[in-house]
Amino acid sequence: MAEIRSLEKKSCLSGSGLTKVFGFGNQKTVAVDHVDFNFYEGEVVSIVGESGSGKTTLAKMLLGLISSTEGEIYFQGKKLDIRTQRKKREYWKNIQAIFQDPFSSYNIFNKIDSVLLDCIHMRGGRKFSHAKKVELMIEACSFVNLKFEELTNKYPFELSGGQMQRLMIARIFLLKPQVLLADEPTSMIDASSRATILDYLTKLSKETGMTTIFITHDIGLAYYVSDTVYIMERGKFVESGSADAVILTPKEPYTQRLINDVPKIYEAWDLSTV
Repeated sequence: MAEIRSLEKKSCLSGSGLTKVFGFGNQKTVAVDHVDFNFYEGEVVSIVGESGSGKTTLAKMLLGLISSTEGEIYFQGKKLDIRTQRKKREYWKNIQAIFQDPFSSYNIFNKIDSVLLDCIHMRGGRKFSHAKKVELMIEACSFVNLKFEELTNKYPFELSGGQMQRLMIARIFLLKPQVLLADEPTSMIDASSRATILDYLTKLSKETGMTTIFITHDIGLAYYVSDTVYIMERGKFVESGSADAVILTPKEPYTQRLINDVPKIYEAWDLSTV
């Protein structure tokens, strides 16, 4: 489990009564139901729940990709206002995401050099010399164990799924946002490389003070990386607290079931809940 980054916590991203309803009348679906949360600077948080629990909808709301039905989001203590494109761009400089499907995260017509250069330009490096930009791209690729010379002039679709997800982390290395939302960030990576990728992300969080929010159904991953864990069921946070408290001494039946559903090689598998 990750260690708490600082004894003095400063709020970075929070929500009050945040709700998202899709549809109307009998067709109404409450995807996120009056959730409250407070994520702190440099903290590693996991939001854990089964498919359909509302965690990805919540992530899209935090990113400003969909609007809330009720409630408020606060960024650095101020009510979030992204009603204009300029304000959205400014917000997106500070909050970035790694999505579950890397194949849909890139423009297939942009080469990898362009993908990385856009990140440098976004952080104010447009006037850097060509040599400086190449140096930064090499450093970012090296951070995730990629060789820039093997990627230059290639298109993202020429890479494997694992390489594409590593490249997404290289983008984050260049952008250095204040908040990172990682939605199943190891979904396309083989099991032997997952711990390495997670270590890259937690190392980046520690070095830059970035708040990292993992969206996952994997409670083992949550325990491995997190300072704080939120358990989400049917749009609500049913349990939250330190990773030790939530996972080692769970109070809610839903949390207990999530933990019990993790197969253990030294026990007979209970498939009665499947």
